[in-house]
Amino acid sequence: MKIAVSSSGKDLESQIDPRFGRCAYFLIVNPDDMSFEICSNESGALSSGAGIQSAQFVASKGAKAVITGNCGPKAMQALSAAGVEMYLGNTGTVRESLNRYIAGNLTLANQANVPDHSGLADGTGMGRGMGMGGGRGMGGGRGMGRGMGMGGGRGTGRGRNMP
Repeated sequence: MKIAVSSSGKDLESQIDPRFGRCAYFLIVNPDDMSFEICSNESGALSSGAGIQSAQFVASKGAKAVITGNCGPKAMQALSAAGVEMYLGNTGTVRESLNRYIAGNLTLANQANVPDHSGLADGTGMGRGMGMGGGRGMGGGRGMGRGMGMGGGRGTGRGRNMP
């Protein structure tokens, strides 16, 4: 059986990347002997649909389980449809999480633990600087207008047919 783990690096000592759809790498691991394949997550750079594309990629690699930090509802639905089990809320190294999985100490998730699009601006400071704009829209205008456009005309015009 193969297990996909969202990873910030290319080995078992790397930290789990908390974002499923926008993780840096997937390590596809055989837990029997801890052999693994390193896969760059090409879907992470997509402007939308990264979770679904990542789910399809993981399923195409033959993974029957995913260990990650967070997963949105659309990716969760795609993984569920492919028969892939999800283990969410994980931290630490890839090896530590795999050992918890092998020992039966991970909880199977039955629903997403973050909303749609949370990997873009999830507040973790993990953004990739993909031009999505991190500004808060606070505006620099000072609102100093005097509001003089409020019917300042004198109304001296005469209507038609009026002497």
